[in-house]
Amino acid sequence: MSRDPMRRITPIAAACAALLALGAAPRAATAQDSATAASRPVERIEVTGSRIKRTEDEGALPVQVISREEIVKSGVTTAAEVLRNLSGNSGGLSDGGSINTGGYDQKGFNSANLRGIGTSSTLVLLNGRRMANFASPGDDAGVDLNSIPAAAIERVEVLLDGASAIYGTDAISGVINFVTRKDYTGAEVNVYVGDTQEGGAGKRTASVTAGYGTLAENGFNVFGVFDVQRTDALSTSQRGFIQDLKIAERLPHLLSGYTSPANLDLSDEQFEYLRDQGLLVGGELINSHRINFSAPGCNPPANLHLPGGVGGAQGCTYDYMRDTELYPKSEKLSFLGRAVTELGGGHDLFAEVALARAKTWYVGSSPRLNKYYIDYSQVPELAGFTGLEAIDPDIRLRLRLTDAGRRASELTSTSQRYVVGMSGSVGDWDYEWGLNHSVSEVADRDTHGYLLYDKLIDGLDSGLINPFAPNTAEALAYIDSIQINDVVRRARGTMDSLDFNASRTLGRLPGGAASLALGGEIRREKTSFNPSALLMSDNINNDDAPEGGTATSDQRRVAAVYGELALPVTKKLELQLAARFDHYEGVGNTANPKVGLRYLASPDLLLRGSFGTGFRAPSMTDLHRPTQYSSTSTLPDPVVCATAENGYAECADSWETRRYSNPDLKPERSRQFSLGTVFTPHPLWSVSLDYWNIQKRDVISEIGDDVILGNLDKFEHLVHRYNEDEGLADCDYDPDDPEICYIELRKENRGRQKASGLDVVVEMKGLKTAVGVFGARLSGTWMLESKQQPSPELGYISNLGRFVTDSVVQRWRHRLSLDWERGAWSASVGNTYYSSYDDQNSAIDTENGSVVAKNRVKAYSLWDLSGAFEFSKAFTLRAGVQNVFDTPPPFSNQAYYFISGYDPSYTDPRGRFFYVSARYQFR
Repeated sequence: MSRDPMRRITPIAAACAALLALGAAPRAATAQDSATAASRPVERIEVTGSRIKRTEDEGALPVQVISREEIVKSGVTTAAEVLRNLSGNSGGLSDGGSINTGGYDQKGFNSANLRGIGTSSTLVLLNGRRMANFASPGDDAGVDLNSIPAAAIERVEVLLDGASAIYGTDAISGVINFVTRKDYTGAEVNVYVGDTQEGGAGKRTASVTAGYGTLAENGFNVFGVFDVQRTDALSTSQRGFIQDLKIAERLPHLLSGYTSPANLDLSDEQFEYLRDQGLLVGGELINSHRINFSAPGCNPPANLHLPGGVGGAQGCTYDYMRDTELYPKSEKLSFLGRAVTELGGGHDLFAEVALARAKTWYVGSSPRLNKYYIDYSQVPELAGFTGLEAIDPDIRLRLRLTDAGRRASELTSTSQRYVVGMSGSVGDWDYEWGLNHSVSEVADRDTHGYLLYDKLIDGLDSGLINPFAPNTAEALAYIDSIQINDVVRRARGTMDSLDFNASRTLGRLPGGAASLALGGEIRREKTSFNPSALLMSDNINNDDAPEGGTATSDQRRVAAVYGELALPVTKKLELQLAARFDHYEGVGNTANPKVGLRYLASPDLLLRGSFGTGFRAPSMTDLHRPTQYSSTSTLPDPVVCATAENGYAECADSWETRRYSNPDLKPERSRQFSLGTVFTPHPLWSVSLDYWNIQKRDVISEIGDDVILGNLDKFEHLVHRYNEDEGLADCDYDPDDPEICYIELRKENRGRQKASGLDVVVEMKGLKTAVGVFGARLSGTWMLESKQQPSPELGYISNLGRFVTDSVVQRWRHRLSLDWERGAWSASVGNTYYSSYDDQNSAIDTENGSVVAKNRVKAYSLWDLSGAFEFSKAFTLRAGVQNVFDTPPPFSNQAYYFISGYDPSYTDPRGRFFYVSARYQFR
């Protein structure tokens, strides 16, 4: 049976297909239908943040809207790119941040992160309904933005306020609702071609949209959107700014001591013996425990002689930033289909199908061989030093196997969502219900550079593979024969839900009719993780088996009810009251209220505010994911440093970590409030300013590895050492070795988190002049506070304007756009800005024990420009430039991401990018 979920048929999928077919079949409009259409009232819309339909543009809650027109003008083509221009979005996962090697379980996950308080605290909806979270288990839970059918987006509504009282879990920091086209008629073809000035990261996209029928004339509508996108890879060798960052000179300690030819690590006894025997390395008497007989020549361009690097003065250092990719090759396919048909009597039946597949190829550096010891007699330069036989004949080898090629993996993320429902009126009630089946599947394939470990060891032990010189044709053929090309991880997540809501007016108050909305939801969530037998055999070099050794499969049920009241107390004052009760199987119950206020002080001035509580239930992966192996950046171990003669050169390293889930987690709780104003001094101008404040407690997180090592008096129990006889796997007991075996990172409910700031939007529309019509919009966020307790016993640690552990929240971020139109011509200029901040500034130079030089990361400002000409109502041609001034990412000494020299989480390494797009409409 095919494993492609886009080909799997489910009952809901079959129902959707039947309705799509029903919608496509013409039928005669009856007199009753015509009467119904004629009697339809002025349309009221449901705005994100409320279940009560209304005609007011501005409500009690701050909602920012990104229109389709804005998306087109900015030249972006994916949902992730759209949100990159949102000032309130900070620290979401991206393709650049996914560049990694080995068992990184959430490669390919593109996420939103409102307010920078965590991907898991931002709720992403498609047409007001949930989607299944990204299936791969990991630290973050949320919707993969690759599953959003970008070509079908009509607008994006962003509620910058907590909404657990309406939507339930995950909505602590806000809601992002992708609203697609509805009731589309005609046909449209779009093509887009772009490339960078320096080459690499080119993009080609095409989409076809077609729809037929209107409810008013035909009693039905059916439409579909198909979109295909392809992006080329970008290698470090294709970007000059990588050399300009001078990573080898500025961050030599963040590079690698695994080289080709291999470095040798000598014990104290081996070093003293060889020094007494007069061993020369590079023409000089041996003076370092790490040596390489190819030094100082080494093997450039990736293998360098850097006396200040991890290879030391007589070894070599591997600069992986000269041997990796900055931007992955990807292929994305998506389809959205929707049908609606009138049933008569004011009732509509609708169905929606959303399918997406994103295939991404990640390429990192060449493989390395960990913890391998070679007999001294196999090292040509040491074979004559037979005294090593009595001391210790085994010497640790640090080998970079460049002959195996760069490590590559293929990540395929597929999603499907089927919705069937009805809407209409019964008496005084407007209602809607929907049945939703949503699936996310991820397959992670090791395709190259990952070798069978036992066969690799056999090749080294036999002498066939030479770690010190170019390999023979026979050895190269052997290495090629032990390459892995296997799907090593499969994950699947499903969400089935039935939701309903009904609303009505309750009578009149002095300000107008009061309105009531009632609703509920029943949901089942399921997750499964299936590592391959090969992965579980722990026989893949550089891709470790998860601890535990078994596949996982978990599920839970969720039930919720909610209510909302809109009370126009006077013509100027309206109150919004909402409350929701949720029951999570295995987690417990939670009730969350919310109060919103809207006061029209004058025709030009609106005041608004809200207060509510929120919650985030622990995700299935928080509760049950398999153990994940990883490593820290280069950090000192205070225990070993206290006795180390050579300082950090002996006691700082990249330590192994193991990340654990926790089945006993409690939900996070929050309180948030906002106060704001909307001022319209002129019909063409509007200004909004909103203060917001979020406080979370029982935050689900791990303690940062840097925090653990900096506070061993409190967290020594999380550090497992070889001299502790704990009977742990891969931690062979040695009473004389205090070195760290691994650091335990376990999900717990830890401490509190606070964030606050100001959102400002200044907008001008429709300024008519003799040279055309102008428009402008500035949307920015000024952060006032962003800090978290790593545990209740410790004080708050702020990442506002400062990179801490894994992220930074910039003080100021904005998106500015200027638009012009005149006849058939139009143009747009845009700017995305991120303010400067203090760098991580914590990495340790293991050679001389110094902390990396203090750095302040420069502000990052990107300008884009586009222009369009409308040849006719049917045909429009647009051309544009992104990153007009070819601004490179600013230098950063952050040590969290695999990519070094800059922060890949928010920067764009592509440089200046040119594109041309065309749209043709058939009406």
